[in-house]
Amino acid sequence: MSERSLLDELKRRPLLCDGAMGTQLMMRGLSPGECGEMWNVNQAAIVEGIHRAYRNAGCDLITTNTFGGSAFALQRHGLGHRTGELNRAGARAAVGAAEGGAFVLGDMGPFGGFLEPVGETTQEELEDIFEEQAAALAEGGCDAFIVETMSDAAELAVAVQAAKRVGKRAVIATYAFSRGEKDSYRTMMGVGVKDAIGRAIGAGAEVVGANCGSDLSLGDYVRLAEQLVAAAGVTPVILQPNAGKPAMVDGRLMYAAKPGDMAALVSPLLKAGVRIIGGCCGTTPEHVQAMAEAMKSDAWQ
Repeated sequence: MSERSLLDELKRRPLLCDGAMGTQLMMRGLSPGECGEMWNVNQAAIVEGIHRAYRNAGCDLITTNTFGGSAFALQRHGLGHRTGELNRAGARAAVGAAEGGAFVLGDMGPFGGFLEPVGETTQEELEDIFEEQAAALAEGGCDAFIVETMSDAAELAVAVQAAKRVGKRAVIATYAFSRGEKDSYRTMMGVGVKDAIGRAIGAGAEVVGANCGSDLSLGDYVRLAEQLVAAAGVTPVILQPNAGKPAMVDGRLMYAAKPGDMAALVSPLLKAGVRIIGGCCGTTPEHVQAMAEAMKSDAWQ
């Protein structure tokens, strides 16, 4: 599938993205602190199986298991030299599960440091880091890129521009927001919705929005959606909520939202103008299936 077909399909109808990968890997034995991207090579069948479960649940977009796949992030595990290999393998696992029936998004998360002057990484160094990852994802067969869970608008812009240089693929760009005062939302770096979305569009992203969020209720995501759509103008908006607020239960981080709770978000999000809906932390194929059924029902046509 091509960039053009993804963007054309988005004009025709709302699309459904998949859900969480990290929590799914943990359910299958990923240890705290272990590199999840290594599973693209060592446990490829499991990774592809998770993708396939989301595809079977009805999602239109499958996200590669490469959130921490930049050389900088992988180097924390001593794996920076395997950046190309792990990202290509991640893309191929998703492509195998998609079987030509879903779009594959090459996932690029935060690099794990800070740009100058806050940190020591230069813009040029970060451009090289993200371009290397994007090139490997493209070689693996991804249809588009998703730059996600960003808090620094400058980092997001560098990642989007690096992905655009790799080839003619659409780029989706999302931030993680926290709740501020009077129903306002800001990233961890203090960037408000209007400025954040403006920077993403200015960098060249064709779809913009948010995923994840710090301590946001399901109702917060609806209010956030309205602000995202207002800030984005004619640019399509994506929103991928967590499965409610997390809580520690018996030493495990648990998300309380049931599949029906996530399905109930579909109508208000679509009415707010969101064009791609998905799930983030804590969401499962069961959540996605319930959301798919809600999107297909006559009430949302």
